[in-house]
Amino acid sequence: MPRIAIVTDSGCDLSPALQERYGVHVVPLVVRFGSETFLDGQLTAEEFWDKVLRGTAHPETSQPSAGMFEEAFAACVEQGAQVLCLTITSKHSGTYNSAFAASQSFPGQVTIFDTLSLSLGQGYQAIIAAQAAASGKDLPEILRQLERVRAATHLYIALDTIEYLSRGGRADSIIPTLERVARVLNIKPVLELVDGQLKFLGVDRSHDKSVQRIRQEVARRSPAEMLVVVHTRQSEEASALASKLAADLQFPAEQVLVAEAGPALSSHAGPGVVAAAIAQQTTA
Repeated sequence: MPRIAIVTDSGCDLSPALQERYGVHVVPLVVRFGSETFLDGQLTAEEFWDKVLRGTAHPETSQPSAGMFEEAFAACVEQGAQVLCLTITSKHSGTYNSAFAASQSFPGQVTIFDTLSLSLGQGYQAIIAAQAAASGKDLPEILRQLERVRAATHLYIALDTIEYLSRGGRADSIIPTLERVARVLNIKPVLELVDGQLKFLGVDRSHDKSVQRIRQEVARRSPAEMLVVVHTRQSEEASALASKLAADLQFPAEQVLVAEAGPALSSHAGPGVVAAAIAQQTTA
């Protein structure tokens, strides 16, 4: 195990293959359907959406318990590692607080870092931290690198519906605006993540125009250190967008990370979402 172990939560949307490749330990968020409770990852995407579409109960989510983080931290500390834990944005989740509470049981051995991001925006930071740790960089060096990437990352989200975001209660500050624009036929809202907070970016008259807006927003941030595309139930469109962004920014197509959001984030996004993020290339 590297001298510094990297822990994150399942809001990162890193595939099991990427988790294994980079040695990232993932603590699951929690998804509930009424009285049924699942750890993120226990349901496949197909099983999750089948339960959503059957409509017996709207999905709800919560952060991992402090005990779940304590268990993950203990496993790393017992093997002689320092722990660096990266969490989903604290502006929309209590996960950071839960991880911080758990860290108090390991004085001087666990550091908590708020990615101010989500999905693969968060996941990319976990990969960067794991690569830096594996190369022998110390904790202050890794944190400086993470702060640089965090500041350079821009995430844009095209929603097909605001129903799930509204019910989830994690974006109350923008829901009144979204509800006003959603009353207009075929208006599709586009959001951006600013300092970890979802903000209203604009509206378009069709889903295709929203995706085109995202493409333009990402392209104007060129050149890219990282490109990611995330979706819910839109795999073909996500793959097409990834190819277009790679061409737009002259970025290696095989290096664009593409994933379907897991159940925890899908509970708030709903179906039909396409999102993209870029980490702008900066000097180290």
